[in-house]
Amino acid sequence: MSTENLDRAEAIDKLKTLVDKIDIGMMCTNTSDVANLHAVPMSRQEVDEEGNLWFLFSSESETYKNLQESSHISVLYSDISNYNFLSINGIATVSQDKSRIDKYWNKMIEGWFEKGKEDPRIRILKVSPSEGHYWDNKSNKLVTFLKVAASAVSGQKLDIGREGHLNI
Repeated sequence: MSTENLDRAEAIDKLKTLVDKIDIGMMCTNTSDVANLHAVPMSRQEVDEEGNLWFLFSSESETYKNLQESSHISVLYSDISNYNFLSINGIATVSQDKSRIDKYWNKMIEGWFEKGKEDPRIRILKVSPSEGHYWDNKSNKLVTFLKVAASAVSGQKLDIGREGHLNI
């Protein structure tokens, strides 16, 4: 696997591409027991032009409670069918921005909030990445497996993908 560190615009493009492709990430927050993390699957609403990730969530969630203690957050994405992975660490900002709620509101979100867009529990979560790392396979899982096997047998180094830091 070759290393390709990406900066600013290229890093944001890679982030957007991977998050849009994978969609569901495991959002990890710190618990009051610092030895453990709280992780929940979350679907992103948007990755904006600056590389911020946006989510809708509830003020009654464990994630919200944890963010009151620490704004440090991680979001981990995994597409095991294609061996694509992304790890983002950042700072969380929580708001009740009505324009964002309107922008992101859809039928899927409606199922989580029984009082609709006016539900007082709705919160906007902005994750501003401070660091990221990706593993991006150049082909699908089967081709990768065959390249790894061929490399092991022949001793040749075959390019099976890229990994690197995202400097956003």
